[in-house]
Amino acid sequence: AWMWSHPGKQLLFMGAEMAQEREWSHDREIDWFLLAEPLHRGVRDLLRELNRVEAERPALWAADTTPAGFAWLDADDRETSVYSFLRLGEGGVVAVVANLTPVPRHGYRLGLPRGGRWVDVLNTDDERWGGSGITQPEVGADGTPWQGQPDSAVLTLPPLAVRWLAPAG
Repeated sequence: AWMWSHPGKQLLFMGAEMAQEREWSHDREIDWFLLAEPLHRGVRDLLRELNRVEAERPALWAADTTPAGFAWLDADDRETSVYSFLRLGEGGVVAVVANLTPVPRHGYRLGLPRGGRWVDVLNTDDERWGGSGITQPEVGADGTPWQGQPDSAVLTLPPLAVRWLAPAG
């Protein structure tokens, strides 16, 4: 989800779409048998969902080649290893926040460019994909300016996960 939301095109090497454990080799096929395991199917299904959500959210790709399509919210949070940015384009916005630690972060304030309700359009911690299931499907911006933005909301960030949020409606 981190790579899918950054400007530019995504790149997966053979087998990564299902979390293949051994290095790919031209002498054998991909380890399709791994899809019998729930966690490997979860990675495959997450990639399917990433592609679906990205396709319906032009903010994630329409301005890939212009500086106006990307804005850091926090690229320097060394204390919590949480990094966040906005993707902007074609009248839409997606806020991306990644918790790169195995510790859930409760009460994490995220700057937002507008008020109102924001909904998860993707949370990689969803149990469908093998996550721990810490979800917060919706948050409300509370009018507090934060991270250079006119508004913000308080989030729960799941461990080792990425959330994509967009304005509701």
